[in-house]
Amino acid sequence: MGQTKDSGSEERPKWDNKAQYLLTCIGFAVGLGNVWRFPYLCQIYGGGAFLIPYLIALVFEGLPLLYLELAIGQRLRMGSIGVWNSITPLLGGLGIASSIVSFLISIFYNTILAWVLWYFFHSFQNPLPWSQCPLNDNLTGYNVECEKSTPVNYFWYRETLNITPDIETSGSLQWWMVICLASSWCVVYICFIKGIESMGKAVYVTATFPYLVLTIFLIRAIFLPGATDGLVYLFTPDWETLKNPQVWLDAATQIFFSLSVAFGGLIAFSSYNAERNNCERDALLVGIINSATSLYASISIFCILGFKATTGYNACLKENIMFLTNYFSDQNITVENYKQWFDHLNETFPDKVFSLNLRECDLQTFLDQSASGTGLAFIVFTEAVIEMPASQVWAILFFVMLFSLGLSSMFGNIEGVLTLINDLKFVPRWIPNELVTAILCLISFLVALIFTLGSGNYWVEVFNSYVGSVPLLIIAFFEIIAVIYIRGMKTFSEDIYFMTGRRPNIFWKACWMVISPVMLLVVLVAYVIIQAQTHPTYHTWNPDYERNPQTQVKPYPDWVFAIILLLCVVPVISIPLVAFYKLICRVRNPSATAVFRLTHRNRSSKDMESYNATMTLT
Repeated sequence: MGQTKDSGSEERPKWDNKAQYLLTCIGFAVGLGNVWRFPYLCQIYGGGAFLIPYLIALVFEGLPLLYLELAIGQRLRMGSIGVWNSITPLLGGLGIASSIVSFLISIFYNTILAWVLWYFFHSFQNPLPWSQCPLNDNLTGYNVECEKSTPVNYFWYRETLNITPDIETSGSLQWWMVICLASSWCVVYICFIKGIESMGKAVYVTATFPYLVLTIFLIRAIFLPGATDGLVYLFTPDWETLKNPQVWLDAATQIFFSLSVAFGGLIAFSSYNAERNNCERDALLVGIINSATSLYASISIFCILGFKATTGYNACLKENIMFLTNYFSDQNITVENYKQWFDHLNETFPDKVFSLNLRECDLQTFLDQSASGTGLAFIVFTEAVIEMPASQVWAILFFVMLFSLGLSSMFGNIEGVLTLINDLKFVPRWIPNELVTAILCLISFLVALIFTLGSGNYWVEVFNSYVGSVPLLIIAFFEIIAVIYIRGMKTFSEDIYFMTGRRPNIFWKACWMVISPVMLLVVLVAYVIIQAQTHPTYHTWNPDYERNPQTQVKPYPDWVFAIILLLCVVPVISIPLVAFYKLICRVRNPSATAVFRLTHRNRSSKDMESYNATMTLT
């Protein structure tokens, strides 16, 4: 890894080449959400119609924010805390807020990778362990809970999570999950042990391998029975859904979180660039690749979902045919002529057909069965894999792909936390970075043990739903205010001219000055209003629900709702606290305030470089 002198005469790491930087940014932006959340949103919001608000959010919200972060990090050549503190100490808390969010997200995000490892280890078994029910304790039959649900549900809820009935019942630590979690953090540490030097090597694999697997899956999936039905379902727009304001809200938040802005990681990554790098081209490249990946993954996923729906539909028909054939033995009923025979028998012998209690078989119903997040990866997909030839191979490839996606995203989260540690000088300089990273991974592992409890999956859902919502919207809004209205649009334009050789066009200026901050405010207010109108709920696994194990919706207890509020507030509380502290310092030391104002008003590039080198948080 090459080194370059920073403005403050301190040596700052530098990427070996442009490919390392781009792959790292792409790997950070492209994550598990591209594989399971984007297809889910397309599924519930009218297929191709969802792409309209999604693309609008990408153009007017996502890309301008991505460009802004890459540009300011590259120009000031600092981590998140140093960047915002150098623009104005009043917003020094922005970097702290980003680091706290990165830490909270990394601890639950790596738990998902632990689940992936668990499934990966079991993917080598033949048959796959989630393809059939285990025997009961007496070895006289199959497990009752498994028989009443499905082998896939049983393996996920019981064998993997050993889940409790609700979030208030904690349960014990699941030792197998503790081992998988420790293994996951060890992999993260090994990849990050030398900072961007080792991380830059790892991204060659973690950022490219998922595309290879997605391509293999696409080639295989398009030839599966029912794949066409899945693709038709994906690309058939339901224009009525665009009248639903929730569609626009989810599209705005999806592109915002998908690009991983406001975490601090992208600012840190761009700070290792050469000063004359074309950051505008980088932002467009990363943003377009990220969105294209979501669509590319959706094609493979919907081919597989179409195959699963067709398989379930045919199984439903065969079950009904078996009952009809037993009752009307003289009839030659097949899957192909089922509808014709059913209509005929229902008209001729309606009472007899009604008494059979036949299942309602409808392909559209099977396609409409929605699943997001863990449901798509660990239930829907694993169930579909069972029916595929060489199912072990496809399971191994799928979970290796998920682990690669998650690992590359973890690099950005860890970098965001290490930025806080280094910029605030929490650790003496004589302690090596390898030890600092090891301590961070160990602390994260210990905190994440809560997710290995019997109630761990419920807490993962809490963190996933609320840590990356309101805090990131607030952080992003103040980032735009800091760069455009405090540093100044004119100064920022000169910064971009210095780096790229041309000033930002009218589109970028309009987005930064008006469109993007207004969109962020609208999304934030709408999100808060929607959340305030209803009490949050969550899905529990009830093995005794009406004698048929299934998920059940329950409201969060009041004490959990209080924790949810804390998760939304605590990460960003540093913003007003640091601003208040700095104001007090200015009042107590007016001479320092005058110096700051002079520097802020007459900041040329060289002046700012000198100022940035000497400025600290305190």
